[in-house]
Amino acid sequence: MESFDYKSLKVYGEDVYISKFAEIRRPQFAELGKHIAIDSGFYCTTQLQIGDYIHISPQVTVIGGANGLLKLNHFNTIGAGSRLICGSDSFMGHGLMGYGIPEAYMDEILIAPIEFKNFASIATQVVVLPGVTLAEGSVVGACSLVTKDTEPWTIYAGIPAKPIKLRPSDKMLDYAKQLGY
Repeated sequence: MESFDYKSLKVYGEDVYISKFAEIRRPQFAELGKHIAIDSGFYCTTQLQIGDYIHISPQVTVIGGANGLLKLNHFNTIGAGSRLICGSDSFMGHGLMGYGIPEAYMDEILIAPIEFKNFASIATQVVVLPGVTLAEGSVVGACSLVTKDTEPWTIYAGIPAKPIKLRPSDKMLDYAKQLGY
């Protein structure tokens, strides 16, 4: 039974599991910490910087090409079927869209990193747009659209995602401290 080619990664720590059905298009730019699980159907075209204690659920897509970046710090989860858009056409009619269009004729492209600060997570089927930073401890509910940065320790939901409630931090911060973070 084949497994993921870990040697293709730039760097990875201990206790890293990547499904053999995951596709990391630019593994030479992937930096992974420790205690990471990346499930089946993960598809990523961007650079990756992943810290410790991370779970990426099945069927997650990260797009944005070679100049895109997804940065996960520590204690993050990405729910099943979520879409993280680190790069996209502007869709404003400034040029043509599609594969193979010469650069002089292309639409404007927005490429901006997506970052999850410590303890930030998203539930299933969440879409995150380019340039968004999920603040420490913020979480986003299922089927939401994140168009702008979140506030620390806040729960978001909706289209577009809006703050709905504060989230306690004491236990998570204490447990992380006990683990050395």
